[in-house]
Order: sequence, then structure tokens, then C-alpha cells
Amino acid sequence: MDNIKYSIIIPVFNEEQVIEHTYERLKIVLDSTAETYELLFINDGSRDSTVDILKHLGKTDNHIKIIDFSRNFGHQIAITAGMDYAKGDAIIIIDADLQDPPELILEMIEKWKNGYDVVYAKRTARKGETFFKKQTAALFYRTLRAMTDIEIPIDTGDFRLIDRKVCEQMQNVHERNRFVRGLVSWVGFKQTAVEYERDERYAGETKYPLKRMLKLSIDGITSFSYKPLKIANYLGAALSTIGFIYMLVVLYQKLFTTTTITGWSSIIVIQLFFSGIILMMLGVMGEYVGRIYDEAKNRPLYIVQDVYSVENQTKTIVTTK
Repeated sequence: MDNIKYSIIIPVFNEEQVIEHTYERLKIVLDSTAETYELLFINDGSRDSTVDILKHLGKTDNHIKIIDFSRNFGHQIAITAGMDYAKGDAIIIIDADLQDPPELILEMIEKWKNGYDVVYAKRTARKGETFFKKQTAALFYRTLRAMTDIEIPIDTGDFRLIDRKVCEQMQNVHERNRFVRGLVSWVGFKQTAVEYERDERYAGETKYPLKRMLKLSIDGITSFSYKPLKIANYLGAALSTIGFIYMLVVLYQKLFTTTTITGWSSIIVIQLFFSGIILMMLGVMGEYVGRIYDEAKNRPLYIVQDVYSVENQTKTIVTTK
């Protein structure tokens, strides 16, 4: 299929309960544009029947292309692979769980046709999510904004449209621990938002439990800010000042008063406090060193074991550049 107008990137991981509904809603939306499009399903190591369902759908719809990973490489890497394979003039990223409504794509397309290079979806409400998740998400976005010099929009996910030239610039970014929405902001270009209320997951379980959310948060902060490393300097200076003042107090009590310094409890507490601070800062530095180590290994971001479409049904092994 040549001269593709829209490439839709859909990362999937164990989405057998929802994938047919996702396809149907996307097809209705894209068919209504009366323009050419492709549906790029990036299978991120699913262990259920997700791929079989997609292949069955692909037998009768030449818009479908399946990029099948050799194992699970992660959501952000799946999006990256989609950008590598996308051929459209505009590339739209959307998850398969239908929390982000496919119908919003039409509004994104209108913004794009009006001259915007990036159109991101901004959540005004998050249905079906716990109070804890909502509050931690809000805290993360605001912390990230405070720590970085890049304007990363708050209350946004990866659901967005990017122009072909933005996609080409993203292909030149080879970071291993990726935070795609931050990278899209980093490359620049003319950006705007469309607002929407995020729905509950249509079916199945979330693919971003607390552990993965924490990793994504750490990737976002360490990818765009080195301010956590500066905390060591600030804490060191503050604690040294406090320690010096406390030393003067102890000397004054020893030389000029009859106050008796008894017990070792305070010493132990202070020692534990300082040790905790030191270990915490070593952990922060370790996160940055670990990312340097990942970059130095220079392994491919992902491995593709199968590319399936109506035109091409042969198996291939492909790695990133």
C-alpha cells in the first residue's frame, strides 16, 4: 500500500479480550476519512491468542500489519518500533485497551491539517482509576515539569498524532530507557492539545501496574533531568552545616556548662539518618550509571520475529539500527 496518509500504531500485549473491538472502532474512524491508512499492531510478546486474532482479521483487511516481537520489550519500545515501520504522512499512537477513544483521532487530524506537527491528547478526567493512581500520576507529571527544562505537557499519555517529519527525528533518537512522550516534546515543532475524558479499560487487566509505573517515572525523570544528582550537593551542604552547628553546641556545653551528655541514642539516630541519606544518593547515582551502562552495551532496541500483512506473509528477523 503506497502513499499512506495515516499510520496508526497500536502496541498490544495480551489483549485478546479487547483487540477485535479496538480494530472495529479504529476501522470505522479511519474509513470515515476516505483516505489511505495502515493499522500497525505491535505485538509485544503476547502469550495469549492476540496474534492469532489479528492474523485472522488481517486475512480480509489489507490495512493490517502485525509487527511481532521475539519477546516482551516494553510498551515504549513497541511504540518506537511502530514509528520505525510507519509509512504515513501522519502517525497516530493509541493503546489497544480503548481507554483512549479512537473517535478523537478525527479531531487530531483536523488540528494537524491546520498546521500543527504534534497533537497530543490531554486528560480532563480518568474514569475507573483508583484515587491512589490518580494522585500519584498527578504528582509525577508536576514533579517532572519542575525538574526539567523541557516543556512536557501534564496529564498526557502517549495518545497523540505526530507529523512525518517529527517521526523521522524520533528515529534518530536511540536511547534505551525511553520516555516517548518526553522525547516528542524534546524534538520540538508546533504542538497543541485536544482534551478528552479517559474511559475505563474495555476489558482485561492494566499493563501498567505500580512496578511498571515506577519504572516509567524513573525513566522520565532521569532521561530529562540531572537535578536529582544535584540533591546530593544540597543535602551534603545542609547536613554539614547542621553537623557543624551541633558540634559548636556540644563544645559550648562541654566548656562552659555543667550539662552532662549522656547516652548514645542520639548518636545512633544521627548515624542512621546520615547513612540513609548516603545510601539514597548512591541509589540515585546508580540509576544514572545503570543507564550509561545500557547505552554502552549498544544492543538493539527490539527484535522482530515476524512481519505479517496481506502483501507480505514471510517471516523475517529484523533488529534496529
